[in-house]
Amino acid sequence: MKQERLYKVLLGPVISEKAAGLADVANQAVFKVTTDACKAEIKAAVEKLFSVSVEQVRVVNVKGKTKRTRNGLGRRSDWKKAYVRLSEGSDINFEAADITA
Repeated sequence: MKQERLYKVLLGPVISEKAAGLADVANQAVFKVTTDACKAEIKAAVEKLFSVSVEQVRVVNVKGKTKRTRNGLGRRSDWKKAYVRLSEGSDINFEAADITA
């Protein structure tokens, strides 16, 4: 896998109550990823960028919502979310991490 691809796979962390709960209880992190990313690419990108070891990756295709605007109905884009389980002792600090490409 090319180095450039690893930097483009992860789009950013998902910040929500569910993601915060998973980080505390199950040692997981949640990321927004590109729609064409596979589990192996996500695992390699997280391990490379954050210097942690990954046990498991689960992905979810999130369907975009239909929203009403003054011009009629509009639709948000579909996107992909990855739940990454880290090994014991591994932790990701999003404030200190430098993931700018």
